[in-house]
Amino acid sequence: MIIMKTILITGGCGFIGSHFVRQFLKKHPDFWVVNLDKLTYAGNPENLKDVSRSQASGRRYKFVRGDIADKKTVEAVFKKSKPDFVINFAAESHVDRSIHGHARDFVDTNVYGVFNLLEAARRFGAGKFVQISTDEVFGSLLLNSKIKFTEKTQYNPRSPYSASKAAGDLLCHSYFATYNLPVVITHSSNNYGSHQYPEKLIPFFALRALKSEALPLYGDGKNVRDWIYVLDNVEAIEKVLFKGKVGEVYNIGGDNEIANIDIAKKILKILRKPETMIKYVPDRLGHDRRYALDNSKIKRKLGWRPKYNFDKMIVETVKWYRDNPVWIKGAVKRLKRINPHIEI
Repeated sequence: MIIMKTILITGGCGFIGSHFVRQFLKKHPDFWVVNLDKLTYAGNPENLKDVSRSQASGRRYKFVRGDIADKKTVEAVFKKSKPDFVINFAAESHVDRSIHGHARDFVDTNVYGVFNLLEAARRFGAGKFVQISTDEVFGSLLLNSKIKFTEKTQYNPRSPYSASKAAGDLLCHSYFATYNLPVVITHSSNNYGSHQYPEKLIPFFALRALKSEALPLYGDGKNVRDWIYVLDNVEAIEKVLFKGKVGEVYNIGGDNEIANIDIAKKILKILRKPETMIKYVPDRLGHDRRYALDNSKIKRKLGWRPKYNFDKMIVETVKWYRDNPVWIKGAVKRLKRINPHIEI
């Protein structure tokens, strides 16, 4: 007889969350998955249509529409589902939106929403609480430096987005220290892959290039990010869920430091478009110069390491955006509801 467990996933209709839900259901037939998602423009139910319709996994999957910033909703979900594990993917995550007039949304979800989840986990129980965070909480690194962010790097957020994520992380730390709540935090580098909302760098450039429109590049284009394929990140998060030590932090880096200008050039090459389509625009306010994560701890302690090759998977990713116009049309329509002036 299989003893079923329950995992509550917040933000499971988003980019990373939907990939996690799909992979988790495939690998763990002894789990119920409850997905609590507000369905903002970035939370797309189409991302999990195949899961809902699957005879094998659909019976073990339940979707609940709701906002983690709504205390009553969160409490109701915890009371009913009684989760053995919680993973919080739910977040407002687009830096530009946090800078240009929407910072309140980020505080509501990334701070108050995390508080609601922690309070519910404390009151109703949860075997382990995994908070999904970002490398952006650490601030900026110098170009051409060998220094990387470690799990002990001091927080130095430089945008409303990263400040809100840092605040959520600190709440998690405090609930472990004060209430002994079994919390673990992950910091992931820049994810890429299919089903990512179109405002993010790789899909944004790919979709504009497909329409032969200019690729607007901030500043000198030399800002560096560490890129990780989404399924590598999903596997790492699963390792942290089952093997990570409570109270600990794990960096999930892809070992792929690449400048934004080189990302643009790779996408144009894949689509056989000229580099003259790159258009330099004024830099973003507070634009961090470089992110890089030292992932030696998760490699050493949990036996994880990235396995997907960037040059191969960016080709597959760009092709996915080229070959899925229906998904793209729906995603862009959702995005334009909140930002009708965005040019994609």
